[in-house]
Amino acid sequence: MDTGRLARVSPERLPGWIAGFGERHGGFEAHPTPDALTLAGMDGARAVVAVPFLPWAWWPAPLDALLEHVRREREVGVLLVRKGGYAVGRFVGVRLVESKVDSTYVQGRTKAGGWSQQRFARRRDNQSAKAYAETADVAARLLAPHAADLDALVGGGDRAAVTAVLTDPRLGVLRPLLQPRIHPVPDPRLRVLEAFPAQFRAVEITLNALA
Repeated sequence: MDTGRLARVSPERLPGWIAGFGERHGGFEAHPTPDALTLAGMDGARAVVAVPFLPWAWWPAPLDALLEHVRREREVGVLLVRKGGYAVGRFVGVRLVESKVDSTYVQGRTKAGGWSQQRFARRRDNQSAKAYAETADVAARLLAPHAADLDALVGGGDRAAVTAVLTDPRLGVLRPLLQPRIHPVPDPRLRVLEAFPAQFRAVEITLNALA
């Protein structure tokens, strides 16, 4: 199967997208798996819908179950971390109910070698560690107390940075909630955080060449 095409569709647009797929390909059969729903068109086209926020229950009507699952209002923690700053927030549906955003400074790379390079590397590591510790403090205050109510934790920015922040022992209750995909974001700002639901709620669909 050609997996060269990837579509990202909002939960609100997904019913229309699926109806259009059926119209274009002479109808389809729906085949569920624990993490996806494959739409097999009558003309051989296939669309694999990756189900977000697993697990999901597809019995007895997989298509209806998918649409209900993606539209469900969830309480989601968000952790965006990049060299230029961090944003921590808690969403109910698309509404940001609590947040803290700040910029951090981590020195950029240098071309110097020898001892200068080593001093720079130590300084940069110390700056990164301080920035991650500050981010962990905020996450421990804003997200950890709500861990029992959160449906998921969604990360954005730099995967290594998100992982580093979550090594803080206070955030152990959040680690199992982290979703596999770390979303690309620019330097975290409030406007980036406020717009983030459009990314983490989107449903990813992989299509073959006929789709």
